[in-house]
Amino acid sequence: MFILWWIIVGIIAGWITGKIVSGGGYGVFMDMVIGIIGAIVGGFIMRTLGFVGHGGFIYTIVVAVGGAVLLTLLLRLVTRGRVKQI
Repeated sequence: MFILWWIIVGIIAGWITGKIVSGGGYGVFMDMVIGIIGAIVGGFIMRTLGFVGHGGFIYTIVVAVGGAVLLTLLLRLVTRGRVKQI
């Protein structure tokens, strides 16, 4: 159930990240994948910094979007924007 929760949050975070980050995103599917991975990365970063995730749904979405935005910016830095939309 925990993994399903992060997948749902990641899909929402990917959609929001596609709207926030300029350049139109990487397409619907890749935005969702980046959102799911970004949710995991954001959760890891927050736990490492000592923040406890007792903020509920909104806190979880904010952390996931933060991780997804960070991951998107790193992906663009590494690929220099060469990733094609699916």
